[in-house]
Amino acid sequence: MEMARPKAFGVMVNGKKHNLLSTLNRKKVKGFSTWEAAYRIRRPGDYVFYVEPAPYWEPAEETFIIHYAKVIVDALELEKGWDAEVGLKTEIVPLTRPYGLWAGNVFQGIVKVDGKSVPYAKVEVEFYNKGGKIKPPAEPYTTQVIKADKNGVFTYAMPVAGWWGFAALSTADFRLKHKGKEYPVEIGAVIWVRTREMK
Repeated sequence: MEMARPKAFGVMVNGKKHNLLSTLNRKKVKGFSTWEAAYRIRRPGDYVFYVEPAPYWEPAEETFIIHYAKVIVDALELEKGWDAEVGLKTEIVPLTRPYGLWAGNVFQGIVKVDGKSVPYAKVEVEFYNKGGKIKPPAEPYTTQVIKADKNGVFTYAMPVAGWWGFAALSTADFRLKHKGKEYPVEIGAVIWVRTREMK
């Protein structure tokens, strides 16, 4: 799908946010716009990369969609800062260190909106099935659904090695206009986690 230029893109290191929006370059993939950037890591620490996309109009659902995504990169094994909150409208704060994970490990996170935990939040989980190597027998195997507990905490065991995406979906406390009419906004807190095979 076409992706408009993001509203925000940055990295947080040692509790400080750095705006990287100007480093983004448009790249066409199968005729659609995507965005990429190069970033040089210069010192040890955990680097929390995050993006706030422009609102996307989904006509089939008559809803705008904004999914705030992040990924944590461990640099030189300092292992400090992986559980820091960026302060996005909605985000998943990891309770499990989101790197150094084997296939079969569990990942835990807490879902937050405006800095407050979301009881019983719905969390969708998908495996980045590059090349279609894994053949799901039915649609529910592609997008797995779990619910957080009363404290907004969820747990999921990742069965195979690769990239796993967790998306906690909520409805925003604001609406956006499309052709002069206001519509609801789905906000998603997304975090990507990678597992490896134990060899």
